[in-house]
Amino acid sequence: MFQLPETDTDINDTSTWVKHRNRLCRHCRASCCTLPVEVKAADLIRMKLMDRCELEDNPKIVARRLKKEGIVEHFHFKSKTYTLARMASGDCIYLHEKTRLCTIYELRPDTCRQHPEIGPRPGFCAFSLKH
Repeated sequence: MFQLPETDTDINDTSTWVKHRNRLCRHCRASCCTLPVEVKAADLIRMKLMDRCELEDNPKIVARRLKKEGIVEHFHFKSKTYTLARMASGDCIYLHEKTRLCTIYELRPDTCRQHPEIGPRPGFCAFSLKH
């Protein structure tokens, strides 16, 4: 029988994370949505934040535009990876404050699609019970 973990985990201490099971997501406060989300140009295109024609542009120009729009907070030139901006609370800018659901779920980045298979502790999540 499936049983929820008895305690919340510490998002910053991966040793406290629990083995991921899909059923956990139904009861979670979206703790994973407070982790930094790294995205590539393909994600930004899917998210309709970048046009395919911009792939030929200098990625620094795209990063500058997205920073100005409040979409990304960092760009790593060597890996061509953008880090999505977060709200003051630490939540992803696409996480609905009240429902704790992703507002762009169908368009979400690969990092989110592949969590928790990839991430700080593959196969584990920072499960936190809903209030």
